[in-house]
Parts: sequence; C-alpha cells; structure tokens
Amino acid sequence: MRETRSVLVTGASSGIGREIARFFAERGDEVVLTGREAHRAETVAKELGGAARGLAFDLARPLELAGALAEIDRVDHLVLAAIERDLNTVAEYDVERALRLVTLKLVGYTEVVHALLPRMNQDTSIVVFGGQAKERPYPGSTTVTTVNAGVTGLVHALASELAPIRVNAVHPGIVGDSPFWSAKPAAVLDQYISRTPIGRLATMADVVDAVVFLLRNRSVNGVDLTVDGGWLLT
Repeated sequence: MRETRSVLVTGASSGIGREIARFFAERGDEVVLTGREAHRAETVAKELGGAARGLAFDLARPLELAGALAEIDRVDHLVLAAIERDLNTVAEYDVERALRLVTLKLVGYTEVVHALLPRMNQDTSIVVFGGQAKERPYPGSTTVTTVNAGVTGLVHALASELAPIRVNAVHPGIVGDSPFWSAKPAAVLDQYISRTPIGRLATMADVVDAVVFLLRNRSVNGVDLTVDGGWLLT
C-alpha cells in the first residue's frame, strides 16, 4: 500500500500550482495549498477534495510566514510555485514592484523553508519555481530575469546546506494552457509555437510531470530542469 505524503504547495490557488496540488490530492496525499486570499485557498481545497486544505499568507511579507505555517506538522514534499508578473524596465523602474517580487521569490521562498525545516525529514524534497526569462530576457523582464536567475543560486545553496534534503528548480518556458498565456491572442502564441522545436508549447501537465519527477527521484539534487520544448535552442 502506498504511503501517504504530506505536500505543501505555495501559489496553488490557480494555474500550475493548483494543478500540482490536484495531482497529489487525487492520489490521496495530505495537501496544503496556499494563496494570498483565505477564501480562495479554502475554495480550491474543497474543489480538489480528499485531504486538501487551504492556507493563506503573502510571501512578500516574510516576517509573517513562520506564524502562518505554525499549524503544519510534517512536510514530505514542498513546492514553492508562487509567482507574480512584473513588467519593469530600467528606464521606468518601479522600485516598489521590484522589491515585492524579489522579496516574494528569494526571501519569501527561503523563509518558508526556514520555518518548515524542523518539520522536514531526511527524505523531504523541495522544488523551487524559476522561469526561462533567466536565459532569454525580454523588454520589461528586468526583475523577473534577475530573480529567476537568482533561483539557481538559491537552489544550489539550499541543496548544500540542507543535505540530505533534496532541492531542485523547475524553469518553465511559455506554458500555453496556463491562465496567463491562454488569454493571449492565437497569433501571438503561434509565433512562439513556430520557434519551438517540438511544434507546440509546454503545457501545465508537462510542468506538473517535471515537478513530480524532481520530488520523487531520490538521486536528482541541485538541478535546474527546463520545461520549454527546446525553445532556447532556436
């Protein structure tokens, strides 16, 4: 009989994070999914059913995270999937927005790990979300590119400090059926598809599969896994 796992997924009230939470909930694991709004997180948890439950906190307010996570008893898998879109250029630099994103992903992610560390075990695994903007910047990606590149350094540091706990990163490219990208005009998506060697964009299911692999494979550690269909090859 399969052992039940305790899984916590941040940023799971929508999009890819929600699909990751769904994967584990459907397999009978104890899933805690988080978002900034308590009602939203609780509603999604009810929709997923099983042993899923919602929890609310804002990763950009790291001093509050330890208290918000105090009720978590055990962590076998931790997925730090919370993201925010930040269109920010050097020419028109919005410091407040930049500070929020940097705090959310680099400080907030780290504080979640710090707060939950006493409830982890030697077989616990962690996946941190970055993104392919780290390799292919675009106009307005100043903060996003910098932060996603920082995720690589964060993962390497955590994998070293927390051993034998495993820590890996997943870096999705354009995820065609995600809420953000699926709202784009078909002509825009077609341009990206034409430059993707596999002839289609990555899907949320592809990203979920990559996350599950990183969580479960006991010999993969300190890795940056790209999920973009080979887009960077073009």
